[in-house]
Amino acid sequence: MIQLHKQLTASLLISAALAVSLGGISPQPVAAASVSSSSQVTASAVQTALIQSSVRLRDTPSINGKVLSYLTKGEQVVILEKTNSYWYKVKNADGAIGYTSSADQYILLSTVNNVGTPAPAPVPTPVPAAPPQSNVIESAIAAGMGYLGTPYEFGSSRSNTSTFDCSDFIRQIFLDAADLKLPADSRQQGDWVKQNSKAVTDISGLKRGDLMFFMSYKGSSASAYAGINKSAQRITHVAIYLGDGQILHTYSAASGGVKVDKLSASWMNRFLYGGSVIR
Repeated sequence: MIQLHKQLTASLLISAALAVSLGGISPQPVAAASVSSSSQVTASAVQTALIQSSVRLRDTPSINGKVLSYLTKGEQVVILEKTNSYWYKVKNADGAIGYTSSADQYILLSTVNNVGTPAPAPVPTPVPAAPPQSNVIESAIAAGMGYLGTPYEFGSSRSNTSTFDCSDFIRQIFLDAADLKLPADSRQQGDWVKQNSKAVTDISGLKRGDLMFFMSYKGSSASAYAGINKSAQRITHVAIYLGDGQILHTYSAASGGVKVDKLSASWMNRFLYGGSVIR
């Protein structure tokens, strides 16, 4: 009996070994599961952003960089990196890569995606192709010409177009043309230009559509402004440059409200600086 039991036990052990070697019994994959779990790679976070108003896409993070195209309001982009305090490197829906302003008035960050594989950029609602800067400028000037003769009122309401003061007029035409909301007064508009573009102090360097900022009237002759440190002067007036020595603006009730003026010696003597409102 004992001998028979030993033979049966040996037979069972041999059968079990054969079953394992032939794949009949699979060992539990505990170690494999553990390795698989620990080696899973999590993709880098994908950050998207929504364009708030028309802004340039440049080839370098500088206002002197070449303009590749324009990003328009409502367009969604992927943030590739924050280059510094002023610029993002982004990719748009067409795959174009470049640098754009990180200022809140131009771009608003969206949610972060941390899924296991990189999430594709969300497909934005179709928007018109980004207009060239010249189109934005011409649209703003056309909007301004539509207000010719609108009465002047100092401190005019920013909620209607029945009257304008100088800064309200400039703010309204860019709001009409590009849905770009500039600050409400001329001094803040001057700061906007310095922050988002390049300040130009030589009138000959101005382009059509640039804003022009002026100091208070001191007299009609150049001698009245001799020795004045213009960099320390307060902005009291703003106009939009039309080119060919002409400006579009409004400055008094007596002058007839919104009008086109020649850039006379008096205005040139008061000129502080100018520049574009679009980075």
